[in-house]
Amino acid sequence: MKQKYEFKSIVAETLLIPLYMRAKESSRNNPILYDKAAEWLADSLEYDYSQFDGAKLSEVGCVVRGWYFDCAVRRFIKAHSHPVVVNVGCGLDTRFQRIGSQKAVFYDLDLPEVIALRRELIPEQPDNVYIEASLLETDWMDDLRRKHPEAEFIFIVEGVLMYFYEKQVKSFLHHVASRFGGGELWFDVCGTIMSRHGVKPDSLRKHEAQIRSGISNGYVVEQWEPSLKLIEQANYMKFFRSRWGFFFGQILGRIPWLCYKFSSLLGYKIISK
Repeated sequence: MKQKYEFKSIVAETLLIPLYMRAKESSRNNPILYDKAAEWLADSLEYDYSQFDGAKLSEVGCVVRGWYFDCAVRRFIKAHSHPVVVNVGCGLDTRFQRIGSQKAVFYDLDLPEVIALRRELIPEQPDNVYIEASLLETDWMDDLRRKHPEAEFIFIVEGVLMYFYEKQVKSFLHHVASRFGGGELWFDVCGTIMSRHGVKPDSLRKHEAQIRSGISNGYVVEQWEPSLKLIEQANYMKFFRSRWGFFFGQILGRIPWLCYKFSSLLGYKIISK
């Protein structure tokens, strides 16, 4: 029986977009991202997903983003002896299910209403622990530091930071960077064209959620927080070009600086102080 769920938070409801896109992708032949857990999760919730069906760019973008961050996590786990993976603003993401624990411990963090739904649908496991908190709080960071004094941390903040104001984003980055030297921090951003001119991704055009901040140049973050060193700023459309269509994949996708004004994927090394 499908479960109907009413979200209290407008932003929390956006978690259904990447869930649906991953589920849809997973059922394709030769998918970018295979995610069986997303398929049954999306199917278990009673929701009108058809409103997202015309969002062709988000459809590819969500799965490219998930694939890209999965790759970053796999590399990090392979390169470190005590890896801890922290999924910030996890929604109903299924990274743990896709990657498996191997030698890593996974933490999924989100607001209490999201974690309550998550616990109902995806029970916690010893290597996949849930945290009820806001990314703007710091107690959970200190708790993680205490629990894993010898660990190396990688933070993935997927589909989240654009809903926060720049001041809040700077605060979050500072709190992570000041505590987790030697780790990595990966997140996606909308570019300044979107944040300054009220342009929304195609999946959000009928949605009340607003884009509140944007970054077009990944090196700006180094100026905000000198202990964050850019590993990579990636343009979505350089990956799986054929899936974006001719214009976006073959023309726009070959002009990175222009793509960055709309969106990009960022990874940073946290330098120990």
